[in-house]
Amino acid sequence: MELFKAIRGRRSVRSYSEDEIPEQDLKEILEAAICAPSAGNIQSWEFVVVQNDDTKEALAEAAYGQDFIAEAPVVIVVCANRARSARRYGDRGASLYSIQDTAAAIQNMLLASYALGYGSCWVGAFDEAKAARIIQAPPEIRPVAIIPIGRSVESPNPPPRISLEKVLHFEKFS
Repeated sequence: MELFKAIRGRRSVRSYSEDEIPEQDLKEILEAAICAPSAGNIQSWEFVVVQNDDTKEALAEAAYGQDFIAEAPVVIVVCANRARSARRYGDRGASLYSIQDTAAAIQNMLLASYALGYGSCWVGAFDEAKAARIIQAPPEIRPVAIIPIGRSVESPNPPPRISLEKVLHFEKFS
């Protein structure tokens, strides 16, 4: 799929079929994630692939009842390894760079999912402590996003966007 078509065509999908995701497709999505840029090439991301129905339901509950999460055949919890980034960059690495790294990886996952014919959604609204307990994350690992992925049974319309002119500045804010 052509890159700009994927960027403009990808949508947040909240309704999935029960169709399985072949292992090779899942691997391609995860390989795209680890191709993302990262601060100092530290690659402070961690991925927990969830396919167990009970675990997906627990994550949906931790996400304040966003039940569509449990509908997806695969859910990936994207985590920041704060300690890995902090070893090189200290507090800024732990609190910012690790989050930026995961955000870049997530965007690659979303675009790769779309290019392979899947829908996905970047879920950031969840109880982080509950999600961490569900996936048994060690203390240095911070869940940043829950990404359900599956065949879409909806075709969401594009959301409105702020015009470029309203957010573009040259040299300084004026």
